[in-house]
Amino acid sequence: IGILAAFGLVTMYSAGFDHATRFVDEARNMLIGLALLVVVAQVPPHRLMALAVPLYTVGVALLVATALFGISKKGATRWLNVGIVIQPSELLKLATPLMLAWWFQKCEGRMSPAAWVVAVLLLLVPVGLVVKQPDLGTSILILSAGLYVLFFAGLSWKLIVPVLALGVIGIVALIVSEPTICQPGVDWPLLKAYQQHRVCTLLDPGKDPLGKGFHIIQGMIAIGSGGLAGKGFMQGTQTHLEFIPERTTDFIFAAFAEEFGLAGTLGLLLAFTFLIFRGLMIAAEAPTLFARLLAGAITLSFFTYAFVNMGMVSGILPVVGVPLPFVSYGGTAMITLGVGIGILMSIARSRRLMQS
Repeated sequence: IGILAAFGLVTMYSAGFDHATRFVDEARNMLIGLALLVVVAQVPPHRLMALAVPLYTVGVALLVATALFGISKKGATRWLNVGIVIQPSELLKLATPLMLAWWFQKCEGRMSPAAWVVAVLLLLVPVGLVVKQPDLGTSILILSAGLYVLFFAGLSWKLIVPVLALGVIGIVALIVSEPTICQPGVDWPLLKAYQQHRVCTLLDPGKDPLGKGFHIIQGMIAIGSGGLAGKGFMQGTQTHLEFIPERTTDFIFAAFAEEFGLAGTLGLLLAFTFLIFRGLMIAAEAPTLFARLLAGAITLSFFTYAFVNMGMVSGILPVVGVPLPFVSYGGTAMITLGVGIGILMSIARSRRLMQS
């Protein structure tokens, strides 16, 4: 985590050169995340389990309130004024896997079909409310965290494999039919116009090189131009000539790859890989079902963050608002990450205390 934070601060200093306080603010966000990490790490897992129902209930209630009374910006209603302006969907990134882990712990040893149905409903309620806002990036993170809990709880491969197969078939069909379905005047069911445009731009960024395709094209140029060793710290031309949009948030990976090249990117990937494997080890050694499910879901959520962010910047996934953990700028995201790591440390600490 320290290595990832160092990568983040170095890149933020360079990428945020024209934002007077961006570097200082990111350092402050990291200190807040660190403080929360230390506090949460002292809370035993059984105390965390007691918070599952209240946090989930409050989170869903706030999402409903956002849908009814929320603040709209740029066509999205994601914020709620409760004295201060908050984004309730951020709470559900942790509250949803926490609630599902609590549910499976409660049903341990008697997992009937009805129990699985309840678990799926507990997941779909917050995901549906966030999709409605709309906020595709956050809904993906909440959905993936919940699905990881279902997987670790023993979801049958007979259900997983057909869904994966259908997904692969759908992606291949989408790529093959792109010249037809991305023509002007063709409307897709279930997707809004901007979402359809986003997918079509992913399939062929050159169709709108100065509009929606600009982000993907410039990101790929920056990554490719970094070469083996990169252009050097503060030497990224795509970054410093402001060709990379959102270079301190969603597209910070492009700025990092341009200045530190393949060597730096491999170091970043190794740090994420170590973090994920260490988290999975903590999950495997956890003393209770609740702790195992929660640790596994949180760990693989970090994988989802990193994979989706790097994938969208590299042009293999649609552009959605998902930060790169510990590297992208963002106070709310840093708080969520700090609490997530604190939960992992709490679970690891509880096992050591039991052994001693």
